[in-house]
Amino acid sequence: MPLNLASSPAAAAKVCAGVRASPRHLLPRALDHQSRRVLSLSSSSSAGRAAGVRAMAAAEAGASTATQAKSSGVKQALISLSDKTNLAYLGNGLQALGFSIISTGGTASSLEAAGVNVTKVEQITNFPEMLDGRVKTLHPSVHGGILARRDQEHHLKALNEHGIGTFDVVVVNLYPFYNKVTSGVISFEDGIENIDIGGPTMIRAAAKNHKDVLVVVDHEDYPALLEYLQGKQDDQQFRKMLAWKAFQHVASYDSAVSEWLWKQSNKGDVFPPNFTVPLSLKSTLRYGENPHQKAAFYGDKSLSVVNAGGIATAIQHHGKEMSYNNYLDADAAWNCVSEFESPTCVVVKHTNPCGVASRQDILEAYRLAVKGDPVSAFGGIVAFNTTIDEDLAKEIREFRSPTDGQTRMFYEIVVAPGYTEKGLEILKGKSKTLRILEAKRSGKGMLSLRQVSGGWLAQESDDLTPEDITFTTVSERAPQDSELSDAKFAWLCVKHVKSNAIVIAKNNCMLGMGSGQPNRLESLRIAFRKAGEEAKGAALASDAFFPFAWNDAVEEACQNGIGVIAEPSGSMRDGDAVDCCNKYGVSLLFTGVRHFRH
Repeated sequence: MPLNLASSPAAAAKVCAGVRASPRHLLPRALDHQSRRVLSLSSSSSAGRAAGVRAMAAAEAGASTATQAKSSGVKQALISLSDKTNLAYLGNGLQALGFSIISTGGTASSLEAAGVNVTKVEQITNFPEMLDGRVKTLHPSVHGGILARRDQEHHLKALNEHGIGTFDVVVVNLYPFYNKVTSGVISFEDGIENIDIGGPTMIRAAAKNHKDVLVVVDHEDYPALLEYLQGKQDDQQFRKMLAWKAFQHVASYDSAVSEWLWKQSNKGDVFPPNFTVPLSLKSTLRYGENPHQKAAFYGDKSLSVVNAGGIATAIQHHGKEMSYNNYLDADAAWNCVSEFESPTCVVVKHTNPCGVASRQDILEAYRLAVKGDPVSAFGGIVAFNTTIDEDLAKEIREFRSPTDGQTRMFYEIVVAPGYTEKGLEILKGKSKTLRILEAKRSGKGMLSLRQVSGGWLAQESDDLTPEDITFTTVSERAPQDSELSDAKFAWLCVKHVKSNAIVIAKNNCMLGMGSGQPNRLESLRIAFRKAGEEAKGAALASDAFFPFAWNDAVEEACQNGIGVIAEPSGSMRDGDAVDCCNKYGVSLLFTGVRHFRH
């Protein structure tokens, strides 16, 4: 299911679609028999002439056999595969049903090895494979037999005049271009040679003429194909579904080729004029964001996300099936915890981190993250950037809520980069429904897409870390080393909180956060309410500048005992913020980087 994005309707109309491939390639028109005889006998050596005669005789003998099959009305199947999974099963099944099988190269050899009688494609085209396989199947004897409409008398008459038989079944899959270009560094020339030409052409031709030709591109459909052929009824719906799948197969393949060529030819341009995102259905979900909304989960097959990690490729070890909201929350938790280098625990509720803590002792980090907002943490998602071992699993299973010291904490999801055998066993015992995910660290430099009505927004991912920016002191009082460390921690947390966002942190622990409020002052008050007395001397980070300082957010933060404030700057009243912090003896840091998250 490709998602086709274009800069304009005109540009969109030009986008090619696609999936995987193999060089079967273009064939020019076949030479007539007389021309081929002249070419075969023009060798200067007698041995060459003899070999040419033998080859010609063999080809004509094969052609005679193929012609007999056509004229006798024998059903024909064309098979040309890169992925030969279950090929013997398919070939023997078709042969048992009375099909004459036409095949190419390695596919023909594999079928013969499995005891299946095969006519090689060159025996019906009367033309050998050439140009290192670039020219093989694009020939009227192949495509005429695929594209001819059986309900059009003049089509059948034309076939008969040229001795061309019809194909009833076409089974083709494409060379794994996707795997080739993502398996490591390859040359541009090697990539080009792995672009399939003949395969997509045969697939598209058969899919277009699906009323008369069954087209199969997936080995998992072989049983259904054979069962269908054994039946006596002509189910056009089945044919349409196979045709859809065939066009989709080619579309996804072409999208991979297009993406690869764009990167090869446009090294510095992030946004192509148009592009296609190949999406593959991973699961149908119980419902969407709400029970009345249907939903599904798709994996992104773009080359750019290969080995990029993230929740989409996570392994679920235990628990209920993932829901729409589970995916959103797990993604938020995993993206946040993946930012930290030190052992860290992140707790998320409704995509907002409500607890974050980093400690060398991951058990302590877990306890502090939950303590940050135990009410919100209950029923949330807990994520770790370290392997969950036996001790941590026991702590997660048995930990009681800090609110009453009795209620065992309940979570929807636990996600981590790995689990020890014992740790996983213990965690599974916490709840039958607890979803346990194992994920690879999220990659950097991804293109972020977001849908709006009638279009899509694309942007680079927000990958900046505290090490990438400068925290500039603009107040009279400079922060102590510990305060600067707290400010960097708060700044890294606030980029994952929905705007307007405020985070209060100290000693590598989030004490309180305010999120999603229409005004920054209200978010600040929520954060202080959660942090309580621990906010004194702590660091405060804001995702954007403060539009006002006096009698507003900056002064209120200073009056509540905050030690250092980190904000992007950019307000016409930045001077007021500096003056206010100077009055209260608070350190003010300008980062020059905004972290809006909508």
